[in-house]
Amino acid sequence: MAVASPPAEWTSCEEGHEHTSFNRSLDKRRANRQRRAHDVLMNLPTSVSSTFPAADGDGYELQMGRWSRRLAGPFLDFVGSAHGESVLDVGCGTGCLTFALKERCQPRQLRGVDFSPAYIEHAARQNNDPRIAFEVGDACALAFPDRTFDRVLSLLMLHFVPKADQAIVEMRRVARAGAVVGAAVWDARGGFVATRMFFDTAAVLDPKASERRARSYTRPMTRPGELKRAWLAAGLTDVVETTLSIRMEFASFDDYWAPFLGKDGPQAEYVATLSDAERAKLCNALRLAYVDGEPDGPRSYAALAWAVKGIAPS
Repeated sequence: MAVASPPAEWTSCEEGHEHTSFNRSLDKRRANRQRRAHDVLMNLPTSVSSTFPAADGDGYELQMGRWSRRLAGPFLDFVGSAHGESVLDVGCGTGCLTFALKERCQPRQLRGVDFSPAYIEHAARQNNDPRIAFEVGDACALAFPDRTFDRVLSLLMLHFVPKADQAIVEMRRVARAGAVVGAAVWDARGGFVATRMFFDTAAVLDPKASERRARSYTRPMTRPGELKRAWLAAGLTDVVETTLSIRMEFASFDDYWAPFLGKDGPQAEYVATLSDAERAKLCNALRLAYVDGEPDGPRSYAALAWAVKGIAPS
C-alpha cells in the first residue's frame, strides 16, 4: 500500500507551529466543502454520540483512513461477505470499509453512516456506484427500520461512542434475522504501538497528556473480552471474538508526525492545546523515539484490533 506523503512544509519541529492550523493549507474548494459540512452539522441532533475529533476528510485519511483501509481486509475475512446483500457500515468515516466490501463481492446495496458531515462528503465524492449511499447519522439512533440489513458492520468506531452498548443494540435492531453483526476496535492499551509511542512520550513531558493517555487506553470495548460480552448482552448468538493484526508503515518521521498537526483524532486534538515551545519539545522527543538510534526513514509498527461477530436472532 502506498504511504501517504505529508505536506513538504510539515518537516520542522521548530517551524511546525506555523502550520498547526490545518485550514491554512486548504484551497477555496475545500473551504467551501467545510462550509457545506457545517450547514449539515447544524441540522443534526445535539446528542450525536461520538467523542472522535473530526474536521476534514483529507485529514482523517492521513490520520487513520490509510490504516482503516488496511484493516478492512482482515476484518472482512473474519465477518464474511456475500453477493446480493444489503450491508450497513456504521461509523463509515471516509468509506474505507464500504469500498473494500464493494471490491470483494456484488452487494445489492451498501449504506454508510457517520456522525461527521465532512467525512460523509469526502466519501460521497469518491463514490460513483449507484448501489452505495453515504449519509450523516448517529450510531445510537440509526435512521433505518427494524431488520433492514443482511450484514451490519462497524470498523474502528465503537470505542469512540460513550454509549457503545446503545449503538450495539441499534446495530442488532436493523439487522435481519440471521444477519451477521460485526465490529472491530483498536487494542489501544496492548497492541497499538504508534499511538502508545505518542501518548507515552507526551505523558512524560506533560501531566495533562497523562490524563489523555488514560482516557485513550480505557475507551469502551477496548479491553479483552469486552466486545464479546457486549454482543452476548445484546442478544446476539454464535458470538466469536478474535484479534486482527496489521502493520502501520511510515515513510519517515515527518510521515508519522504530520497527522498530529491537523484537526482529526485525539493526538491532533492534544497537540492543538500546546504552545509553540511545548509543541517543538514534543516533536523533538517523538523524533528520538521514532528514529530509536538509527537514521530517520521507514518504520513499521504492529497494530492489533479486537474483533467480534455474532448472528441476529429470529
